[in-house]
Formats: sequence, C-alpha cells, structure tokens
Amino acid sequence: MRLDRYLANRARLSRQDVRRLLADGRVQVNGEVSQIMDLEIRVFDRIELDEEVLQTGKAARYLMLNKPAGCVSATQDMAHRTVLDLIDEPDKHDLHIAGRLDFNTTGLMLLTNDGLWSRRLTQPTSLQGKVYLVETENEIDPSCIEAFAQGMYFRFENLTTLPAQLELLGTHHARLTLHEGRYHQVKRMFGRFNNKVIALHRESMGSLVLDEALSPGNYRPLTSHEIALI
Repeated sequence: MRLDRYLANRARLSRQDVRRLLADGRVQVNGEVSQIMDLEIRVFDRIELDEEVLQTGKAARYLMLNKPAGCVSATQDMAHRTVLDLIDEPDKHDLHIAGRLDFNTTGLMLLTNDGLWSRRLTQPTSLQGKVYLVETENEIDPSCIEAFAQGMYFRFENLTTLPAQLELLGTHHARLTLHEGRYHQVKRMFGRFNNKVIALHRESMGSLVLDEALSPGNYRPLTSHEIALI
C-alpha cells in the first residue's frame, strides 16, 4: 500500500492533511523521515507519526530447509506430515513456501513471510535457475539434452516449457536446471523418453545452495548475504 493511502486509512486523515504531514516531515518510516507520498509500505516497515507508532513492523523471516521424502509441500494436510510440521518457530503459520517440491522429492526448500522476495525467486521471468539431481530407472538417452534445451510442448497446459539444461553424470544420473516449476515437470519430461524418475533432489534455487550441513528434516535461517542474493 502507498504511504499516503496507509496514513489516510490508519489515521483517518484527508489526502490534503496527509500531504501536509509528509511535507512537514512528521512521518518516519523505519526511523527516517519520509516525504514520498507513493512510497510502497510493507508489513515489515515501522511507521511513526509525530513519534506515535502506527505500525511496529513484523520481522521478515527466511528459512532454508532440507526437505525429506514423504513430506507434503503445504502448510497443512489432514493425511500427511507437512514441511511446516518440521519447523519449530513462533508464528510459523505466517510462513509460506517459495518453490514447492513433490511428496518424495528431497532437498532445498525455502520458507518466508516475505511475498515480494519469494516472487522474485520463483517467477519464471526472474530466470532464477533451479538445479536438480535426477536418478532414472532406465539409461538416459543422450538425445534428452537437445530435447530439453529446445523445450517441450505440454498439451494439457497448452504451453512449451522454457529451455532446460541437462548434464549427464552417468548412465542413470543427471543434473537438470529448470527456470520454471510446472506440475510434475521433471517426471513428465523424462516420461517422453519412456524413462521413470526414481529419485529427485533439489540442490539450489538461483544463487541459494542447499547447506550440506543440514540433514534431511532440519532447517536454519538464511544469512543476510543469502537473503540479498535474491
């Protein structure tokens, strides 16, 4: 919400009164005087008017989790354990998942209460690559490399996937980089070659790499440097 609209709603002021307050330097955002009417205000911002606190500002939270298999990428589920069940934090239900993983897919998962940050990470237009280790039932056909790079047409969604990079690591193992997250995308892509994915593990999202010190089911806060990478 814009700062001027927030002040008008919160303090029940007219737009003219709001302009006067801002011009007089009576409004502070995060400890600094702000005179910008269209400044975008978020729930994390502290807002003061004449030293009266109108909004204390929530703490922005960013967690890295090593997701285990057999866990649902959801905040609640009646039948299965969810990733949120693995988190022991106050107000954990304020968190949402930035980039879901299938039930038996393992690896890097990020949880946050910062919607703008998570959108920068997950929107295809951001070109934040997501890297997976893939194990298949049958030998991987080398022609997958070119097919994945060209993109595949998915009839159900009536779309063509973005170019993906496939690196063969062995006869049944590969590293795959995607720039989007379509429904069961990896399994469907290998399925075009009659090959079944039997294990899938996410190593990284953008510049964020799974902490090898985190055992499956464990998590930690992101560092300030990691947060700034997105």
